[in-house]
Amino acid sequence: MRPQAYTLHFNPKLSLNEAGKHVRDGLSAVLCTGNNLWLSCDERTSIERLTRTGPHEYGQHASYQLADLLDLPADKASEIDIEGLAEADHYLWVIGSHSLKRKKPDHEDENVAKQIAKLAKVENDPNRYLLARIPLVRNEQTGDFELCKTAPHPTKAAETLRAAQLHGSTDTNELTDLLAEDPHLKPFIKIPGKDNGFDIEGLAAAADGRLFVGLRGPVLRGWAVVLELLPELDKHGRLRLAKIGGEQKYYKKHFLALGGMGLRELRQAGDDLYLLAGPTMDLDGTIAVYCWPGALNQEGDSLVGPDKIKRLFDVPHGHGPTAGQDKAEGMGIIDKDHLLLVFDSPSEARKPAAHQVRADAYRLPGQ
Repeated sequence: MRPQAYTLHFNPKLSLNEAGKHVRDGLSAVLCTGNNLWLSCDERTSIERLTRTGPHEYGQHASYQLADLLDLPADKASEIDIEGLAEADHYLWVIGSHSLKRKKPDHEDENVAKQIAKLAKVENDPNRYLLARIPLVRNEQTGDFELCKTAPHPTKAAETLRAAQLHGSTDTNELTDLLAEDPHLKPFIKIPGKDNGFDIEGLAAAADGRLFVGLRGPVLRGWAVVLELLPELDKHGRLRLAKIGGEQKYYKKHFLALGGMGLRELRQAGDDLYLLAGPTMDLDGTIAVYCWPGALNQEGDSLVGPDKIKRLFDVPHGHGPTAGQDKAEGMGIIDKDHLLLVFDSPSEARKPAAHQVRADAYRLPGQ
């Protein structure tokens, strides 16, 4: 399947983090609202907005610092590792990886002992434990959607939209506290994400308030995991997890047969979920897009076999001279017939000019 290339233009004044890494080199999520694309980079604490400027182009880059909209546990220099964006009921939902990270050694460094010692060092960034919603409102003058800390509800005069986030301490939150006692996931909470440890990399939001959270890891004997949550506001204006599905528990677990792959992104279409799946470990491997029909209609925990999931198409990835590059990480519904994919570590072939990068739109089979 040959994709349609889309060119994303970034503002050079907004595109570099403190370490000098360009936002286009670490794209981890993409979401479409009207003529706007919302993008996240996994090494920043900001959300980027682009606007459609042509049939297959987006530009007019704007950047929103999450520290201005939310109460981040750590300062904005500490990455959130944003891995999921979703939209529902005039809110943009944002989720961090919730994962530990292991230091990366440099095999070219002459001090071998020092580099080996790095592999024993595991770090915990408090900002990674973020699950939040931010008012997403359309500017009637420009037609663009904007993020605000508070905003009047566009259709309910008596209501105000307010930013809120899941309650927790500096290095955990209510979700990870619950999962620390889960019989399936408890052993993986303290394992770094790239070691098949706990690692969130997908988010979808339903109109009724439910969230679907895709795990890149762990993958359990070949089964990927999706968590179903129901956040609600408490009396202090903070998000808490409500009991879900009429049961006395705070989340549902769905186990999916994806051929040993973990989730990279989730997107809702009616009662279905589109799934972007790939390796849980840090390696080049198959990346594919699936459809899970009726995903929003599961009454309880579920075991979803290969006969209940449709594999739609595979996505090329780096190999040989481009090993470790062109890894599809984000997936958005650009219109009812097409999915737009953005890539982490894009190859030079995906960079047509300075501050630009190419995304790929795939036509959905049967459309």
